[in-house]
Amino acid sequence: MQHTVVERELELRLVLSPERSIPVPARLAYRSDDPYAVHIVFHINSEFPVHWTFARDLLVEGVFRPCGHGDVRVWPTKADGRSVVLMALSSPEGDALLEAPTPQVSAWLERTLRAVPPGSEGGQLGIDDALDQLLAR
Repeated sequence: MQHTVVERELELRLVLSPERSIPVPARLAYRSDDPYAVHIVFHINSEFPVHWTFARDLLVEGVFRPCGHGDVRVWPTKADGRSVVLMALSSPEGDALLEAPTPQVSAWLERTLRAVPPGSEGGQLGIDDALDQLLAR
């Protein structure tokens, strides 16, 4: 089975305070062989990039309304008159609040949803084929 990869590089903003943020280069990645997840790599040009993985559904929902709890929370808002998606990420190493431009995130998510429509993710895992082979023996 051939797998699809949908990637997008963009600049996020690391929110340091209500008045201050800094640019953070990032790459959004989606792989049809990991159909329930989205992957975000921050500091893509640095020696030690930071990787985060969480549910695609969480990001899709977070474009429209606040969602998530625990380590990943996502919600839409406005910043300087622009539509943005905020992602609050928490780990033992620290917390980060990142701002992403909604139009770019939405366009990328639409590409992932065309690659693997919602509800068809399980078919990408090949579980049914593996089960058929196992039971045929």
